[in-house]
Amino acid sequence: MTMRVFRETGNSRESRSMLDPFWTQAREQMMLDPSVANLNTGSFGPLSRVVFERATELRRVLAAEPMDFYVRRLPALLWEARERLADFLNVDPRRLIFTPNVSVSINIVASALRLAAPGEILLTDHEYGSMHWCWERAAQRQGLTCRTFPLPIMTEDPGAIVEAFLAAVSDRTRLLFFSHILSPTGLILPAKELCAEARKRGILTVIDGAHAPGMLPLDVARLGCDFYGSNCHKWLLAPSGSGFLYFGPGQEDCLQPMQVSWGYHYDRAKLDERDEFGTTPRIRALEFEGTRDPCPWLAVPTAIDFQAGLGWDRIRGRCAALTAYARRRLTSLGLPLATPSNPALHGRLTAFRLPDNVNSQVLRDGLWENRIEAPVIERPEKLMLRVSTHFYNTEDEIDKLASVLPALLKKARREN
Repeated sequence: MTMRVFRETGNSRESRSMLDPFWTQAREQMMLDPSVANLNTGSFGPLSRVVFERATELRRVLAAEPMDFYVRRLPALLWEARERLADFLNVDPRRLIFTPNVSVSINIVASALRLAAPGEILLTDHEYGSMHWCWERAAQRQGLTCRTFPLPIMTEDPGAIVEAFLAAVSDRTRLLFFSHILSPTGLILPAKELCAEARKRGILTVIDGAHAPGMLPLDVARLGCDFYGSNCHKWLLAPSGSGFLYFGPGQEDCLQPMQVSWGYHYDRAKLDERDEFGTTPRIRALEFEGTRDPCPWLAVPTAIDFQAGLGWDRIRGRCAALTAYARRRLTSLGLPLATPSNPALHGRLTAFRLPDNVNSQVLRDGLWENRIEAPVIERPEKLMLRVSTHFYNTEDEIDKLASVLPALLKKARREN
C-alpha cells in the first residue's frame, strides 16, 4: 500500500510517497542506479542482488575449472533449471528449449517450418520489427506471402480482436504469428481464443511471448499454441541471455537446429529420455550450439524464487496500482492513452499518444538528460511514450516523468 501526500506550491502540486516498508525493502533488493527512474522493464529488466550473485557464483566456478563445470556440474544444473522453468510455465520440460532470447526462439521456428505453397503467413500490424523481417525471409524462401491485418488496438472487448483475425484469415493462411503482449502499446491479445480459431482451420500458431513471463500468470500448455517463444530477462528479472522455446504436441519433428553441432545425430529410440547432458536427445540437437555461457539459464530458478518470495499476487497488486497511477498522472497532462483500460487487455505496459510534430530524438535525449528511462515508440499512426511499471518502481518516479514532460515536449516540438 502507498499513501500519497500532496503539498500545493503555487500552480504546481508536489507529491511525496509514504511507501509501504515492504516495497521499500523489496526495492532495496534490486540492483538499481539510484539516480535513474527506470520505467523501462519492457526493454530490459534489472537484476535482483540474489540473481546477480547466483549468476556470478556460477561464472566463478566456470572460470576456475571449465572442464569440471561443463562436463560434471552442468548437466544436473541444466536439467534442474529446465524443470523449474517448465513448472513455472506449466509445460513438459521435454518440450522446453533454452535459448538466448525470443528472437532466437522465433528464428528457430521460422527457419525450420515447411509450409504448403502457395499460401501466406499472417501477422498482426503491431509485431516487433525484427520478427516481421524474420517471417518475411521465411515467406520469401518458401514462395509464400507475408501479410498483416489491423488490430483494433483500443478495443475494450477481447472478442473484437478475435473477430479481426477471423475477418483477415483465408484458405491461403498457413501460419498465424502474433505477440501475446504487444511491445509498442502493451495490449494483451486473447491468445487462447486466437489459437483455438486457428486450430479449427488447420493453421499453425507461433506466439511471441516476450513480455508475458513474470507479468501474466502464464499457463503455456493451456493456450493451445504450436510454438511459444519468450524472454526471461524482462519481467521475470532473470539475466540477459535467458530465453526459451516451447513446442506443442504434434510439432516434435518440425524443428531443425540453426547451427549443427554435437547432438545433431542421435538415437531416435530415446528421443525424449533425459540424457547425460541435462537435456534429451531431441532438445540437445536444437539447444547445443557449441561452447557458450549457460549461467543465465541456470540462474532462472533463482529469479523465479525471488519474486515468488515477495508473493506473485502481491506483486501483481502493486504493479496494478502503479499502472493506474501512471495512467492518471500522464492523462492529466493531456496525453491520450494508447492502451485499453480493460484489465483483461492491459498489464504493466502503458502507452500514451504524443502530440503531433514532436522530434522523437530530442525527446529521447531530454528524458535521459533527466535520468529517466522510458522509450519513445515510433508507429505509423502516432508517436508514443511507453511506461513500464514493476514492483520496484515508485510513484515519485512517475511524478518525476510527469513533471518534466511538458517542457520536454515543448522543446521537442520547437526543434522538430
